[in-house]
Amino acid sequence: MASKQERGSLTIEGETLIITNPSKPLWPEVGITKLMYLEKLIQLSPYLIHHCRDRHLTTIRYPHGVHDKSFYQKNCPEPHPPFVRTRSDGSIDYAVLDSLPTLIWLGNLACLEFHASFELAADPQHPTEWVIDLDPSLEEEPRIMEAAAHVGEQLAGLGIQSIPKTSGATGVQIIVPLEDRLSFDELRSIGQFIGEYMTQKLPHLFTVERLKKNRGDLIYFDYLQHYQGKTIAAPYTPRAKRAATVSTPLTWDEIRGGAQPRDFHLLNIAERLQKHGDLLLKAPKQRLRPILEFLRRK
Repeated sequence: MASKQERGSLTIEGETLIITNPSKPLWPEVGITKLMYLEKLIQLSPYLIHHCRDRHLTTIRYPHGVHDKSFYQKNCPEPHPPFVRTRSDGSIDYAVLDSLPTLIWLGNLACLEFHASFELAADPQHPTEWVIDLDPSLEEEPRIMEAAAHVGEQLAGLGIQSIPKTSGATGVQIIVPLEDRLSFDELRSIGQFIGEYMTQKLPHLFTVERLKKNRGDLIYFDYLQHYQGKTIAAPYTPRAKRAATVSTPLTWDEIRGGAQPRDFHLLNIAERLQKHGDLLLKAPKQRLRPILEFLRRK
């Protein structure tokens, strides 16, 4: 166990940060200490910051590692250094994750997960992407990639290109970058249409039942979570799981090839990003208004 007095310092972009308990184990099963975690955050920073900087940020802090107590933090931790900017929505003063020093400061506070709002802070009414969340009812769900592949094929059949992303836990999110300026309500109506169709087509696999106790072993097609004020595990956030998994965008070939969420973690994510880059940045924006207009005519 690291001494309480153990400290170090890092100078990043001209800012000096005090690092406390650098040898504290955060993910003990895979040997990741706090200092190793900060090194991994530096590797992830261009991607994680890009997907968080313009959104409201919620972090989950694990002061003593993934097997101890945790808490959600929406308000920016206090006191905070001058280089950490904040943004208010009227009731919460969020930390703005827009720089590497801010990311490392949060990492030193044992923020192990970064969850971003669906909406941009500057335009809360019109999300920049449509998100479907596939949420297993079982702790271990070997069919999750099969389920994601079915949804991806259905969207493709409607002329919609999408990007699957592991949640870093057990689920998969399917993301559609938007060209249209649509509201959350409009997008949920499309999600309801697709979700109900999938449950009729594959009733052994999907459900739109909100209550987990009533889902049995079915995978929840969650179109309701995509809502102003809600959050999603940000692309490239670590997760507080034993394997130090990372929420990772994938290709549809990887989904069909049997990739699993546990395959993508802090120990290999940098190599993946060097090879593939950010798949979300490469995804073309889609027009969903024609589908919405079709549904309104039904």
